[in-house]
Amino acid sequence: MPKKNDTRDRVLRTAATLFRTQGYHATGLNQVLAEGGAPKGSLYFHFPGGKEQLAVESLQLSGGELCEQLKLAASLDDVIDLLATALVESGFRDGCPITTVALDAAGESEQIREACDTAYLSWEGVIADHLERQGVAEPKALATTVLATIEGALILARTRKDVTPLRQAGDHLKLLIHKE
Repeated sequence: MPKKNDTRDRVLRTAATLFRTQGYHATGLNQVLAEGGAPKGSLYFHFPGGKEQLAVESLQLSGGELCEQLKLAASLDDVIDLLATALVESGFRDGCPITTVALDAAGESEQIREACDTAYLSWEGVIADHLERQGVAEPKALATTVLATIEGALILARTRKDVTPLRQAGDHLKLLIHKE
């Protein structure tokens, strides 16, 4: 017998995938329900705040999952490989789980903006902790640079359908980090 929260989890994960690939505005609730195999009435039962709540929770989910993957990565090369593999395996549809929504809706919704910011800050924290363990000066400031560089490289790689920008960014970040 399926668990009570299976429908909720399916809807949430489907929404996370669609928001990641299509953005907030291009993702319709009917599409989320259809692809998630959920009845119409379940959306507002599980997400009484509607699409905005669904977006916030899906950002928290996908942002948290990537944060855990970053914690497990042993090196910058591991992170770049993880992101490059996800891009290639998705046919360059999946970039960052946060950026598409951040660019699309964070200026319109404070809750969505905060969810995006929280995810980015968690990733920066993981990067800063890693840099601090390496003895890098000003690890928090450098973590911002690392994250911003990787995010920009992901956008270029997704747009070009080529992981070269991501790999090049990783190579140059290693030089910057080891220069510190």
